[in-house]
Amino acid sequence: MEAIAERRRAMSDRHPIWEEMTLDAYLAHTQRHFAAKPLVITDTETLDYAAVNAQSERFAAALGGLGVNRGDRVGLLLANYPITVSLMFAIWRAGGVAVAINTLYAPKDLEYVIREAGCNVLISMARFGSRRYDLELDAQVPGWRTGDCAALPELRAGLVYDAEAPQAFLDSLPVGALPTQGADPHDPAVIMFTSGTTGSPKGVMQTHDNLLRAAYAGAYHQAFDEGRRAVFSLPLYHGFGLVVGLLSGMVVGGSIVPLLRFDADALLAATQRHRATYLMGVPTMTIAMMERAKVKTYDLSSLNAVHSAAAPTPSWVWRDIQETFGCEEIFTSYGQTEATATIVCTQPGDSIDIVAQTQGCIVQAGVAGIAEQDGRICEFKTIDPVTGADLPPGVAGELCTRGPMNSLGYFRRPEETEKLFLPGGWLRTGDLGQFRPDGNLFLTGRSKELYKSRGELVSPKELEQLVTTHPAIGQAFFIGMPDDRWGECGCAWMVLTEGYAVSEEDILAWLKPQVAGYKLPRDIWFISEEDLPKTGTGKVQKNSLREMALAHLATQRGAA
Repeated sequence: MEAIAERRRAMSDRHPIWEEMTLDAYLAHTQRHFAAKPLVITDTETLDYAAVNAQSERFAAALGGLGVNRGDRVGLLLANYPITVSLMFAIWRAGGVAVAINTLYAPKDLEYVIREAGCNVLISMARFGSRRYDLELDAQVPGWRTGDCAALPELRAGLVYDAEAPQAFLDSLPVGALPTQGADPHDPAVIMFTSGTTGSPKGVMQTHDNLLRAAYAGAYHQAFDEGRRAVFSLPLYHGFGLVVGLLSGMVVGGSIVPLLRFDADALLAATQRHRATYLMGVPTMTIAMMERAKVKTYDLSSLNAVHSAAAPTPSWVWRDIQETFGCEEIFTSYGQTEATATIVCTQPGDSIDIVAQTQGCIVQAGVAGIAEQDGRICEFKTIDPVTGADLPPGVAGELCTRGPMNSLGYFRRPEETEKLFLPGGWLRTGDLGQFRPDGNLFLTGRSKELYKSRGELVSPKELEQLVTTHPAIGQAFFIGMPDDRWGECGCAWMVLTEGYAVSEEDILAWLKPQVAGYKLPRDIWFISEEDLPKTGTGKVQKNSLREMALAHLATQRGAA
């Protein structure tokens, strides 16, 4: 505990008071201490803090030449290239808003988010893997490069970055001057789209102050070491990669080793080669990396922390992480795009039981937190998910949060933003849970995922946590489906643990003594890990699983 206190003290000494500033101003601020330290590390290129700052100023001037001013939206359709980091800071230096676009979107989805965010400029990569994004955009939204696209009336210009010919991008940049008026700390810095696991993505406006507080709070709560080096393939268009990976590390002069795509062997090899200290991933990634580490030897002695979050994690995973990677510190956390980033997280020194059973406690943020809440980053209450009535402290219900991490809401969706917030500034998370007496949060599911079977509410998360304690079940996903007799009934998709073979009848027989009859799934289907529908950040899309289930049932009825 003494080492944890020392690490936090080092951050406090560098930030004795909370100074509101924009993210580009914070990059300039870091030059005092970290100019020569590496910020972005890849196998082929390393950018130190000074280089990123210099690049961002050059790119900001070019954006100024394209007419980008305070509040203009600049879309980034880019993988985790080093230049992506510089371009984000350039947008902020120009006073603009970075629109982080999911690179897995199909062309029609790209058109949707570019229009939804009202992008004024779009910077797209030319190619990635088998896709040609520039040509796809040419076909889907012709005229996007010149700002002559009827489907995108706010788009003024488009630029193409080809990683195979980077100089061509630099040569294409217009000459301009740095804007004289930048953004305000409480202006939007990012429009980040929700993951779309339960519906159409919505653009969430996160301010500079939202993101900077999130960055400092993450580093302070987890007591980052000076120079923390994070390795991940999480995209920078997602809060986990952007905030926990990039921005939080900057608080301690840290660096990132960003991979372009998820590959378990490549991530472990990068950890070894670049002596990374902090490994990040969503559970599906973490599980895959553990499996590879068990069959192939890597030198992972530099690792001292693993952070697995952003999706439900089977309880057996945590001890396996500790045994496989040999890390002292294992973190899981809870947050959402509407609340910027992580607001609940386990702490250094927490027992493996706390990590396995909870999402941790409210993040301790030091000077970035709420003084009246002893420096915590936010406060919570629970409400009845049906009536909206406040519930007594400690009682399970829908979680509501309030504090400086609350975003501005959804871009150009005032009615949905109004529904997001309750009087008094409380944000409805849509998540169900309760804080235990020890202050740690236990999540019980999503309010939108609850379904009624035989007139009783069922929480999918409760059943998923139970089923994954069976040695044959690696992952489980419960969804509510229409039922002629009961209105709704539970169905489940399950991923078998390697080397096991069980039937639907076996699982039902195992479940029956442990849960009430109305909670038993009507149908169980087995699916491989590779066939699970996922977002770009590895989250399983339950809306897609539901569509697959409906198609499966229709096929069954047709065959009957």
